[in-house]
Amino acid sequence: MKRRTFITLLGGAAVAWPLAARAQQPAMPVVGFLNSGSPAERAPFVATFRQGLKEPGYVEGQTVAIEYRFAEGRYDRLPSLASDLVRREVAVIAATGDTVSPLAAKGATATIPIVFVVGSDPVKEGLVASFNRPGGNITGVSIISSALVSKQFELLHELVPQAAVVGILVNPSNPNVGLELSDLQSAAQKMGVQVAVLRASTESEIEGAFVTLMQLRAGALLIAPDVFFLDQREKLVALAKHEAIPTIYTRREQAAIGGLMSYGADLADEYRQAGVYVGRILSGTKPTDLPVMQPTKYSLVINLKTAKALGLEIPDKLLALADEVIE
Repeated sequence: MKRRTFITLLGGAAVAWPLAARAQQPAMPVVGFLNSGSPAERAPFVATFRQGLKEPGYVEGQTVAIEYRFAEGRYDRLPSLASDLVRREVAVIAATGDTVSPLAAKGATATIPIVFVVGSDPVKEGLVASFNRPGGNITGVSIISSALVSKQFELLHELVPQAAVVGILVNPSNPNVGLELSDLQSAAQKMGVQVAVLRASTESEIEGAFVTLMQLRAGALLIAPDVFFLDQREKLVALAKHEAIPTIYTRREQAAIGGLMSYGADLADEYRQAGVYVGRILSGTKPTDLPVMQPTKYSLVINLKTAKALGLEIPDKLLALADEVIE
């Protein structure tokens, strides 16, 4: 063999060795991220989800790939988006953005593991058999926001006890609405307060709901837990300010931009916990061996600047209960 030919062959082998080594490496796992909201509004929670993935050792773009599917508030799109992830043969589906997402994912697959973040009771919704032993291919984090509605109403009544009519804005597309209204009606009946139910699933319907609210001369408003309302927080806060209606929300993010008051769990941390669960499943843990997690703390946030603009004096009792006061 001529020397030049030998060098050429040796060089070719040297190039082939790393290529062969790369070919033997396992393919990067793919996680499907299904959400009922929009990418821009979900960005902070997607970030904490990625943080959770890092805890078991999974970094997007390095050790795991993520396929994102957002319904942009159109809940009817979720089944097709979930089916698309199943066709993509993802390793795990993170079904976030309340109950509608995991229900769509569950309808699309009985084998691919699903990790949810929901604001309702996953047992009552038929997602899992129990909190401690989920069973099947599904587990996750349950915030049970719907059960907080009566507590939110009590806090609002404490602040505006003279309100004879209190409005509640619900999204009729949300499967939790029935439970939310039942809890609220029970609490309102005990206090002798009339509840006005307002429904909105689009921006224009939100505007119409506020028109109706003012026609009814409601003295306060409760924004029910819903991903759509969280995404529309700027519009809701602006309308509440314009109409000078005392309003309580579910998420701190709503109070932080000028909402009067919020009471609920730390949604960002729930997404982080979901990321941890997805990472553990990628590492070999079965969903059925991961109990459904629940938040251990609920926070009351009061925006004093908004209260002053509304001419409201926050009772000392509420200030003492507040976990955060925004001035």
